[in-house]
Amino acid sequence: MMYKKKYSLWIFVIIIILVFFILNNKFLLKVMYPIHYHEYVYEYSKEYNLDPYLVFAIIRTESKFFPYAKSRKGAKGLMQIAPITENWAKEELNKTKVNIYDPKTNIHIGCWYLNKLFNQFNDLDLVIAAYNGGSGNVDRWLTDERYSYNGINLTNIPFKETKEYVKKVKESFTIYKKLYQGRGE
Repeated sequence: MMYKKKYSLWIFVIIIILVFFILNNKFLLKVMYPIHYHEYVYEYSKEYNLDPYLVFAIIRTESKFFPYAKSRKGAKGLMQIAPITENWAKEELNKTKVNIYDPKTNIHIGCWYLNKLFNQFNDLDLVIAAYNGGSGNVDRWLTDERYSYNGINLTNIPFKETKEYVKKVKESFTIYKKLYQGRGE
């Protein structure tokens, strides 16, 4: 019995050391947090006045940079664009046909949509929540005292998936900024 406790303790210590090593190893972090499609991310982030590292964080969270990703709900591509958002973007951007799996197109529409959400909510947490859970839901939550005490910020997000999504995107966003900001990459 004592042997099992010592063995478990050693395994725990080794895991902690490995996690510390991985988190402090920039090479490994850059592998885990890549900046694929950076030319499109930088182009459309600039056009739509977005932080490119937020866009990278959303792409990483949504698709792990796999351009042909498709969700159970029909969202597609790098930024997991929902069909309704794709149709709205085609109309607003005067495009008759788009290939939503094309990285440049997907990032363009994703950045356009993020800009719309920032114009609507002007708050990072609300924008991220709306990107995942829908802007209509965020509007409803803001008017519900169970989720917002002031109608401006959310104190609670009732969708577990959206709550976790906001946390993941913000963590990735922080790591992307620490890894790449000011390094010309």
